[in-house]
Amino acid sequence: MKVTKKRLGRAFFQNPDVVSVAEQLLGKVICAHIDGNYCEAMITETEAYAGKNDKACHAHRGRFTKRTAVMYEDGGTSYIYLCYGIHSLFNIVTNVEGAADAVLIRAIEPLKGTERMLQRRNSKEVKPSIFSGPGKLTKALGIDKSLNGIDLVSSDDLFLADHKLLVDKIVKTTRIGIDYAGEDALLPWRFYISGNKFVSQL
Repeated sequence: MKVTKKRLGRAFFQNPDVVSVAEQLLGKVICAHIDGNYCEAMITETEAYAGKNDKACHAHRGRFTKRTAVMYEDGGTSYIYLCYGIHSLFNIVTNVEGAADAVLIRAIEPLKGTERMLQRRNSKEVKPSIFSGPGKLTKALGIDKSLNGIDLVSSDDLFLADHKLLVDKIVKTTRIGIDYAGEDALLPWRFYISGNKFVSQL
């Protein structure tokens, strides 16, 4: 596959501020070459999770398990896990090796390969509801746990490309579904593009 887009390099993902990376990822493009199909989608919603001092993070207090081991890899590594044993959720490890920071991708807007994405979602028309939600977007793009731990900087199967966000307003709000995190659930670490229909919850 000939890559024509400018990929995001290692330095972008190694930023020590995971919250900043989560915001900067808005507008960037996920490029997925899976099962012989190439698709592109713009990131419209993200959430940041910090390895240190964030009760909502899987690696809180240095938790190191078979599942979280990949979070301790270098920035630019994919972290894909199953939620409720059903939904594959796509996260991007950030910071340097050992930090365990990650950004959850929560929603996308289809750009290329839309027909194949619709087939995967069993839909005949483009509707925001089938792309807005972390378990929905992975189904649309064909992302599953087999891609867990790959290097998004060097892989041709799954990588991110640079793209200038053409809007100037980003909404910052609290993360979703983490009531168990106590006061950390109130952190404004969720970001989405204002006015974009392809967002999970406004």
